[in-house]
Amino acid sequence: MALFQVEGWDLKTKDVSYDSANAKKEHKKKERKARAKKDEQRRLKETEDEYSNYDLENEQEEGSKDALAPVEKKQIDGSKKETKKDTKKADKPVSKKRSLDEVDSKPKDRDAQVESAAKKPLTALQQKMLAKLSGSRFRWINEQLYTTSSASALDLIKKQPQLFDEYHEGFRSQVQSWPENPVDVFVDQFRIRSQKPVNAPGGLPGLPSDKTIVVADMGCGEAQLAQDLNTFYAQYNRKQKKHFKKKCVVHSFDLKKANKLITVADIKNVPLANESCTVVVFCLALMGTNFLDFIKEAYRLLAPRGELWIAEIKSRFADRQGDEFVNAIKLMGFFHKKTDDSNKMFTRFEFFKPPQDIIEERKAKLERKQKFIEVETEKEELETKRTKAPEGKWLLKPCIYKRR
Repeated sequence: MALFQVEGWDLKTKDVSYDSANAKKEHKKKERKARAKKDEQRRLKETEDEYSNYDLENEQEEGSKDALAPVEKKQIDGSKKETKKDTKKADKPVSKKRSLDEVDSKPKDRDAQVESAAKKPLTALQQKMLAKLSGSRFRWINEQLYTTSSASALDLIKKQPQLFDEYHEGFRSQVQSWPENPVDVFVDQFRIRSQKPVNAPGGLPGLPSDKTIVVADMGCGEAQLAQDLNTFYAQYNRKQKKHFKKKCVVHSFDLKKANKLITVADIKNVPLANESCTVVVFCLALMGTNFLDFIKEAYRLLAPRGELWIAEIKSRFADRQGDEFVNAIKLMGFFHKKTDDSNKMFTRFEFFKPPQDIIEERKAKLERKQKFIEVETEKEELETKRTKAPEGKWLLKPCIYKRR
């Protein structure tokens, strides 16, 4: 009889199962592994769902976020309880993943808080304090530009270009309270005088070769004059026949290139050829302590019969009329055309550069009257006075705003 084949026994299999003392432990271990695997798969799926719904949740309104917050908290608490039941081996990667997510969410929350704070409108008190701070900043920059030389001002703006923008932002707010902007007055002069032919009496001066009107806007700011003139002549030429069209070129110079129309330069020495301009404009731009150097540069740039246009604040003139200022400009070689002080805020001057024949004629006239030596003496006295103190301290007072 073969082994295990005993009468009365009915074994349907030849496999023999041996009892083991560790069988129950091994069975429980397998169950734990299977359960841990299922839990891990479930948590991974939950994480994927959270990422897929992340963008949607961010777009919801603040109220809906507050309503969902308790639910999310319960889910997180539930997941934490489940992880405690799992083995350490299964817990580690999941807990690390969640901690990283929580860390990543904190900067996003801070950014959201900053954005919401930035969008929040300022109170009346905050607006008043901000206006005072901006005003004091504008006054400081303005004082620097008026009490230093043009070279120092250019160096200052190159080192701190944001000062240029801050100054012009404050300047725009100042101009809003003025009854009239001098730039608009100059544009009106171009409109009126464009009704007559170039180089004709009452018309605008143009180059002798092709009658082009070439304007140099010195200390142009944001080049408003160039923008307005370009717009005006584009509209003007559309309505005119070919023979009556006018060509106008505007060169704008200032301490910073605020836009593509501007060339950065110290306006006592700009990159243009001699006698290449027909109109040079200083619109509230005689700010440096060496502003007579700007006038000399204008004389170099202007073609014969070219015109010098100046607008300045009335309070800058020691005599309130500007007679001393006019005499100084005449000593630079210009002839005085007219002074317009009809505006209560600023005075406007027009000069022109005489051609050589008029210069010779005037020189002969002064010699006949024996006044030529007196004029030369006045020029020498002016230059001597400039060496002792810059003209920005005695000829034109700096425009300093009162501190409040």
